[in-house]
Amino acid sequence: MTTSLITGATAGLGAAFARRLAGDGHGLVLVARDEKRLKECAGDLREKYAVPVEVLAADLSTDKGIEAVETRLRDRDRPVGLLVNNAGFGSRGIFADTPMADELRMVKLHVEAVLRLTGAVTEVMIERGRGYVINVASIAAFLPRGTYGASKAWVVSFSQGADKELAGTGVRLMAVCPGFVRTEFHQRAGIDATKIPVWAWLDADKVVATAIRDLARGRSLSIPDARYKAVAAAARMAPSGALGRFSTKADRRYGPRYPRDETGIPS
Repeated sequence: MTTSLITGATAGLGAAFARRLAGDGHGLVLVARDEKRLKECAGDLREKYAVPVEVLAADLSTDKGIEAVETRLRDRDRPVGLLVNNAGFGSRGIFADTPMADELRMVKLHVEAVLRLTGAVTEVMIERGRGYVINVASIAAFLPRGTYGASKAWVVSFSQGADKELAGTGVRLMAVCPGFVRTEFHQRAGIDATKIPVWAWLDADKVVATAIRDLARGRSLSIPDARYKAVAAAARMAPSGALGRFSTKADRRYGPRYPRDETGIPS
């Protein structure tokens, strides 16, 4: 039985990955900050799918949290065959309105945690000659969008580069770049989801199904849905100035209308 470790596993795409992988017979390690919610999710998955489920409460915007998950991923007696780096949070407002502490937390979670957890698990995977890593990025990776878009662009570049470098080892990496997905993400980021057009929404389970299929096909990049493939293609061809104007206009229309005034990040 393959064991899959999923970060940000209690809601949204993380929960959808957990359902899909449990349904495929994978044992699970669920990682998030809220231990109570983790245990509730684990209980539901065990009952419905009859698979072993571990829980690991960890805040991946801290060194302590990252180290706890690194330790689990390096456990050669209980190897992880698939790592899903999904934990993340959305930015609130424009760069000038966002506290620097929040920007640094985002970089810690979206970049450093992904890098360190991928490094930890691939050590073991290379020794075993097999393994997979799915890094959840965003269609924002192709658009100028402050720290959020920049961090997701790094995830895409890192995943595709590392996948090429690991060719022949049996270890594969893939970045997933969804657009708007119906999850708790936008509510927690302070974004008024009612302003987002109906056509733009994706279903979390369908995004996961596409990602799993693309991974099986040997792809290093998965962009669910033809609409967002077109967005990514247009972004690659458009002049940077036009992209910046489009991204700014979209943020003003669909983004939050106030600077961040809360502490903490979603799990």
